[in-house]
Amino acid sequence: MTHELKNIIRSFEVASKAGLKTVMATVVALDGSSYRKPGVRMLIHENGRMEGAVSGGCVEKEILRQSESVFSSGIPRVMIYDGRYRLGCEGVLYILIEPFSPGPDLITAFRENLTRRDSFKITSYFKRAEQEEIGFGSILELGGKTYCFFQDRSPDAALLSFTQTLPPSIRLHIIGSEHDAVILCHLASQMGMEVAVVVNPMEEKGKDHFPGAEEFLPVIPEEFPISAVDTQTAVVLMNHSYSKDLQFLLRLYKGTQFYTGVLGPYKRREELLNDLLEQAPEVELDFLESLHGPAGIDIGAVTPQEIAVSILSEILLVHRGRTPQKLKDKQGSIHTTSS
Repeated sequence: MTHELKNIIRSFEVASKAGLKTVMATVVALDGSSYRKPGVRMLIHENGRMEGAVSGGCVEKEILRQSESVFSSGIPRVMIYDGRYRLGCEGVLYILIEPFSPGPDLITAFRENLTRRDSFKITSYFKRAEQEEIGFGSILELGGKTYCFFQDRSPDAALLSFTQTLPPSIRLHIIGSEHDAVILCHLASQMGMEVAVVVNPMEEKGKDHFPGAEEFLPVIPEEFPISAVDTQTAVVLMNHSYSKDLQFLLRLYKGTQFYTGVLGPYKRREELLNDLLEQAPEVELDFLESLHGPAGIDIGAVTPQEIAVSILSEILLVHRGRTPQKLKDKQGSIHTTSS
């Protein structure tokens, strides 16, 4: 959900420049089941524009209506939404609606935190009752410092609280510049991943050719910034070149990425592994086990778009420690923690 907060901050800055007030809505508690879980947020502009969502659509209309009192009074409120007879989810949502006017110090600290790729905490204070109260509100904890969502007011820490720890977004390095890389970049960015596209320095394409890319790195394999790879990073090799893939693997085996995907059939992956071990016998077993080739889950993918869905599904599956399964065959909760 980190990427959702990033979008909310951007949306707030747009509203602020236009002279519009904003309020934040956060699901802080849940009885039963719901489309989404506590910790989801949305921002409402004074003119009715919304950024983000906390459900499939029905709850948002009621949040918009109840946000009117927060805009006019400046006092946070908790609304209770019983979805058992409206959403079919058999759940009761407790939603904190509060003025959102962070100071520039919060925004600066948040962006610095994103650059460092550190986890952070958000704590919301509320009551399980449909009422307004000046002590309701949320704080953001970054690098040991706390920042209020509403810069001139601190919430009452004696109230009931909901605390959420958010990890950095998944970073995806796409190594390649063909059409399938463009499709994967676009879809991954829509899912909230921070995408870096790595291409040959002689490549004629630029960042503008890759919608959603946050970084564009024209580098040879030996110059690939392995220091930018962390345990929240996935890498997909899409060079369509055996020799280039091998050169990058000779660099990537020193990284800490949780996922390395390679296009091509199983036989190609085995040949790559054999050549890799021949040139770098010190390769750790963990890296070999993190190598997925062919990349993706078998969903019968044919088109570049379908292949991108297959690869991104496998990345999420590995990142969240899941195994492929139809939800209709799953016992218990279908949800997991997301970033």
